[in-house]
Amino acid sequence: MTWSRWRGDALELALHLTARATKDAFIGPAGDAYRVAIKAPPREGQANLSLRRFIAKAFGVPPSRVSLIAGARSRHKRVRIDAPRQFPIPIEPPPRGGSSGDFADTRSH
Repeated sequence: MTWSRWRGDALELALHLTARATKDAFIGPAGDAYRVAIKAPPREGQANLSLRRFIAKAFGVPPSRVSLIAGARSRHKRVRIDAPRQFPIPIEPPPRGGSSGDFADTRSH
């Protein structure tokens, strides 16, 4: 299943968000998305802001380097992480010599 792809040095993730969870956490792959739980409610952008902060901390970047590129009002989201420094979930390394437009299959990890 495909839930990650590299665009140059930026990583894009397809996520399925569960808001109002007991804790912020990566849950695991689920089809074409990676499940993420966030404590914040899905109200007035609170869950999206919490998701950006959680992703930033997990990937070792400031929140300004995490952007929500799709799904602002949906459980299904796409986020972009510019130059992640650490990898809390199994991610294929970026392709050598360019960017890839295809989501990488990360099930083999």
